[in-house]
Amino acid sequence: MMKSPTILAVGGAYIERRGRVAGAFVPAASNPGTMREHVGGAAFNALRCAVRRGVSASLLSVRGGDALGDTVLRAVTDAGIADLSAVFLDRATPSHTMLVDSDGGLIAGLADMVLYELALPKQIRRAKVRDAIGSADAVLCDANLPSSAVARLAALAAGKPVFALAVSPSKAARLTPVLDLLALAFMNRHEAGVLAGVDIDADDQGIVDGLRRAGLKSGVITAGDGPVLGFDKLGAFSILPPPLQKRTDAAGAGDALAGATVAALLRGLTLRAALREGVAVSMLALESADTVAAFSGAGFAEALALVPEARDLA
Repeated sequence: MMKSPTILAVGGAYIERRGRVAGAFVPAASNPGTMREHVGGAAFNALRCAVRRGVSASLLSVRGGDALGDTVLRAVTDAGIADLSAVFLDRATPSHTMLVDSDGGLIAGLADMVLYELALPKQIRRAKVRDAIGSADAVLCDANLPSSAVARLAALAAGKPVFALAVSPSKAARLTPVLDLLALAFMNRHEAGVLAGVDIDADDQGIVDGLRRAGLKSGVITAGDGPVLGFDKLGAFSILPPPLQKRTDAAGAGDALAGATVAALLRGLTLRAALREGVAVSMLALESADTVAAFSGAGFAEALALVPEARDLA
């Protein structure tokens, strides 16, 4: 039996709260709605999808010594991921609270992520983390890490691929100094504009050219329901996601795409073929009430059959 590829992820695994307003949002007032809470985070979400596509995984994050930290630990363990995270008994577990409108559009968010800034970069120096990097086939990180920590991960990876998730327009800027160290970066169009130094309304080729000039060798750019762009040394292309049968929420869809794409790349697929798998899994995520969709092999194959082949940029 062929050994499954292994990956170490470094980054966010925290509590996500998502409040959905029932009707029209009224500022400065109490709005009726619903609140859901789950464990999320870009690196963790992507890693869970990679595991569901056959990757063996470990996770390095940080959390507090509170009840929410116990919730995060259970989620990591239940996902079949080896936990290398550090626990700080006197700190609160990071969280991200979002308020969205009835269509799922973001109204406001509050990110309590100070623990990542204070503690996560130092954890990379631990011996068991270095050992995990040494035994992994690849490293996945998100922009909750500062540039210096991403650079250190790349140095410890010693030529193994380092994949990165931009997370948000503000945090994406942290990747700018280390773009040339990455095998591949995942971002949405706003984050791509930050990294490429171009307007988000630039055409597809302009964004790709800007990212190449910034030092990125290979990238994936999502645009909501629009075409997913990809580029590598072989050229630039796009994949148009098929229409959805239903849509529950966009939360985690980009992370799902990244995790499934990375898993396919580690199996030896080209970026064009791997990104089709990523688009298929992101479709399943969008149609699921869960942040990381549960799917069977048959369900994945059915979704993949709907995804068109990549087309070269004109």
